[in-house]
Amino acid sequence: MKRFFAIIILLILAAVCSEAQSLKDIDRILAPFGGHIEAAVKKYRGTDLIETVAANDQQRLPKGWQLHIKTNRVLGQPAAMDLSATFILEQGQSAQTAVSIAVNFNRWSRNNYVLVPAILYNGNRYPSIGNGYNPDYPKEMYYNPKVPLTISNDPRLAIEKNRASVVELQTGNAATPAMCFFAPASGKSLVLLTDQCSQYGNHGLTITENKEQTQSSFIVTAPAMRQTAPGFGDFHRSGDKAPDWKAGDSLTLHLRLFVINTTGIPELLMFFMQHRKDITGKNQPRSWLPMSYYAGLATTITSNNFREFPAGSYYLPENSKDFQLGWVSGMMNTYPMLALNNKKERERVGRELDFVINKLQGKSGYFYGGITADGAIRPEKMNPAFPAVQAMVRKNSDALLWLIKHLLLFKAQGFQKMIKPEWEAAAQKLARAFVNTWEKNGQFGQYIVPETGEIAVFNSTAGAIAPAGLALASGYFHNPRFLKVAEASANYYYNRDVVQQGLTGGDCGDISMDANSESAFGFLESLMALYSYTGDKSWLKKAEVTAALAATWTLSYDAVFPPQSQIGKLGSHMAGAVWASIQNKHAAPGICTASGDYLFKLYRATSNPLYADLIGDIQHAQAEAVNIPPVHITTNNLTGSSMERIQPSDAEGKDAIGNFINTRNSWTETNGVLMALELPGIYAQTDTKKVQVFDHVEARIIKTGKAGVTLAITNKTKYTASVAIFAETSNQAQTPLSYTAFVNWPKVTIEPGKVTKVDIDNAGKLRPAF
Repeated sequence: MKRFFAIIILLILAAVCSEAQSLKDIDRILAPFGGHIEAAVKKYRGTDLIETVAANDQQRLPKGWQLHIKTNRVLGQPAAMDLSATFILEQGQSAQTAVSIAVNFNRWSRNNYVLVPAILYNGNRYPSIGNGYNPDYPKEMYYNPKVPLTISNDPRLAIEKNRASVVELQTGNAATPAMCFFAPASGKSLVLLTDQCSQYGNHGLTITENKEQTQSSFIVTAPAMRQTAPGFGDFHRSGDKAPDWKAGDSLTLHLRLFVINTTGIPELLMFFMQHRKDITGKNQPRSWLPMSYYAGLATTITSNNFREFPAGSYYLPENSKDFQLGWVSGMMNTYPMLALNNKKERERVGRELDFVINKLQGKSGYFYGGITADGAIRPEKMNPAFPAVQAMVRKNSDALLWLIKHLLLFKAQGFQKMIKPEWEAAAQKLARAFVNTWEKNGQFGQYIVPETGEIAVFNSTAGAIAPAGLALASGYFHNPRFLKVAEASANYYYNRDVVQQGLTGGDCGDISMDANSESAFGFLESLMALYSYTGDKSWLKKAEVTAALAATWTLSYDAVFPPQSQIGKLGSHMAGAVWASIQNKHAAPGICTASGDYLFKLYRATSNPLYADLIGDIQHAQAEAVNIPPVHITTNNLTGSSMERIQPSDAEGKDAIGNFINTRNSWTETNGVLMALELPGIYAQTDTKKVQVFDHVEARIIKTGKAGVTLAITNKTKYTASVAIFAETSNQAQTPLSYTAFVNWPKVTIEPGKVTKVDIDNAGKLRPAF
């Protein structure tokens, strides 16, 4: 009997030593940062932490608790480990208790770049203003070339030295449940991945920094236990509650830790994009709404919203009768209407172009950002001390890009005679305004004065799309000066913002200079435009880094939503929803406002499937938000409508998680139509036998030969699908794609529940297969 007990004791000691050894294995890969893993059981009174018992190689958990730790090396990664920590309450009860795994860093620096996807960029270590949504700018931010990047009241590490910090988040705040940093001093980066939730709800993601800013901890807590929760530029009491444990309850935390050699932020971003789905796993997009069927619904909404007002004639932007240029509406929702190649809509588009150019272009060449239906100019981000009317640089960037795109589409459709000299003159004048601003200031700023061309508010990445517009203008007007400024400004944004800060921001009308997704995607548009017009592959390299930054804003997994929420009841798979900004803590269906065809162009140029995967996710998430009664009700509004809230976080309250709002946003409808237009439903390379499907159908090669391939296309949805097919060879894919290439893509109709076979020859031509 004594021997039996001795064996049991030895087994227990061996298990304890094994777990301690496992923790030491992870500590070894964390050595460059003085890192140390620590498990803990934490007791709370409300959200106040009243007791912490940590478990490491010297100390065990409280009586009645067991901790089982398993570690495994990640194949192909010399300094990467998987960790599973199972907490078990074997006996007794434990009220208001949470468990956690902390990664503590004793060699820390405030100079480290800290990233939590969609919520924390460069630690958000910037001056902040206001205490709410879209705060006013103080007087000192105007006409000040040295104004620092300034954000709203967002979660952030201290900008001041000798001040401690705590950033309390939950996985619902992040596009990927991850915490990362790049340490310039060591030339290394850390990526910590975890999963979303346990049976008790979403995990917490906490980052602490001591007063001296020499130590930090990245903590994963189950469940999230925050004092406050971040809102839209403010904070509120979290209402988090630790569960009561009873004997037999258990919970397992899963982490994957990478330590990699990096020369800078771009390498961290590229690595993150490659591994962001490692823990959460490959998502499963649902194919239920063919792109062509949706496009018909959304363009019907737009067509029915064409109006005539004292100010002019235009398609209604958003839910207002007043006109807003660019960003989310005006002279963008016209593009798919022009693409319909319909006489009535083509003439309407022409009338809107007349209205925009006649009523909104200022003396400098810049456009005002909006006008009321009665004809009064709408100023933007004004301060009483400065009466000159301002406009967003972002809106003017959009105006230049989309005006040239309209002109190109008129020509591609054979209606170049409809192009008025006034339209071309206005586009040239706007391009020259950007050139003048750049040559005078070395930047485009955030807000400008259309009357004079002066920059009213400097800095930010508000002009992210301007290089794209200038590149298109250079090609259209054969003006090398436009291209020169496009290249110079793109290099400026890339080096200052992407490389040095690991963020882009400030191009939305309802935020400060906060990091946001729209500027990242918009800048990617510019980089691919420069590749298209120069053929210089250095722009592709920059585009790949920027695409990785954009991916940090995109929900990377099929998040679990409350079962009684609208998304929960629909069973929607929301991977691909695009987060708005660090201020506006929600995701949205699609990119504001674009098809993301530049991601497809990047995929085509590089053959990297990650870019096809990203744009495919975005397209499918957009479809999940579309209102199709009675089978798929989201907005309780028009059939084909959608709205901008896909809400995984509790920024608007716990009751808002997973629920839509009873309204519609035209920009989410527009970007859905643009995806149906500018993305092929199926992309095929006839020589490599590569097939990539973006539409809500299935396609596979059933026959190959010297003459081409035969595809079988299956439509499992309830709706007829008219699928655009773009086929080419891998050599042809090395030539940049025209902005109007979609005009010539052939389409194949597949009835619901049917299979259609089609032959594709090596020239990309289609014919029915028999």
